[in-house]
Amino acid sequence: MSNNVLTVSPSPHVYQSTTVRKLMYGVVIALLPTLAWSVVSFGIGAIIVTLVSVISCILFEYLIERFLLKRTPSITDGSAMVTGLLLAFNVPANLPVGIIIIGALVSIGIGKMSFGGLGRNPFNPALVGRVFLLISFPAQMTRWPIPKGFNTSYVNAQTGATPLGMLQEKGEATVSKVMESAPSYGDLFYGQMGGSLGEMAAFALIIGLIILLYMRVISWHIPASIILSTGVFTGILWLVDPTQYADPLFHLLTGGLLLGAIFMATDYVTSPMVPKAMWIYGIGIGVLTVIIRVFGSYPEGVSFAILIMNAFVPLLNRYIKPKRFGEEVQHG
Repeated sequence: MSNNVLTVSPSPHVYQSTTVRKLMYGVVIALLPTLAWSVVSFGIGAIIVTLVSVISCILFEYLIERFLLKRTPSITDGSAMVTGLLLAFNVPANLPVGIIIIGALVSIGIGKMSFGGLGRNPFNPALVGRVFLLISFPAQMTRWPIPKGFNTSYVNAQTGATPLGMLQEKGEATVSKVMESAPSYGDLFYGQMGGSLGEMAAFALIIGLIILLYMRVISWHIPASIILSTGVFTGILWLVDPTQYADPLFHLLTGGLLLGAIFMATDYVTSPMVPKAMWIYGIGIGVLTVIIRVFGSYPEGVSFAILIMNAFVPLLNRYIKPKRFGEEVQHG
């Protein structure tokens, strides 16, 4: 009998002519509409934050692989670039360079390479960096510049509260009173509000989703499950008491929900592999996001929700599996 053992490598798994590099650069292409709109909205600040984040992530991955792990660097596969872009999309456009570099080091060094690199990290690296920065530098991470195009100052930008922040700080006021001073749904859709680079415009993120689906980089299950569960949960709360809870459309268009649903939660390494598990994973993210937003101390909960559900992915992959080819079916 042969003693050969079939070894299955960590995800992302390659099939047909698809490669990790093609998948990663497909994500980069899908992020370009949002990147372009963030530059239009925030000008030089968006360019500085994005360049520093991407270059730092690539550099740290090269240095760690070359000198600590003693192996050939894999920076050409595009994964470090994707991490850099997503980290930039999760921070304000006026974040100081030094803090961005720290976030890149945490994302790559702790969130990715400490587990062995691409395919072995249990948590989304960019979100690890983002949450670390939020906890370590709360003041700098919650100063949101008001978008004024290339007139937006990088160093001394005028700042304001995000729509979710306004809702969090409403106190005894009703939601309808808060909505009077909040951006309109049109402004939310086109990004005329304060927020991180990747929160700015729903329309640009939706274009990215269409690109990802067209290129078959992701499947529709995770974005759909997150958006639907968030909409249903917030809809129930809104119907119960519209004076205290915002309507579903407000929650879908604000914060990092679309960015998280389309680009963060769909990460190959940290998301489930089969549709049924994807639905459970996505619903969990949607429900946790709403719980944190509505009942928690933070106005936004997408990052925390995704990281929490990342931890459940190994269990979902273990216990929710497709039917094996040739499996015997028991008939009653």
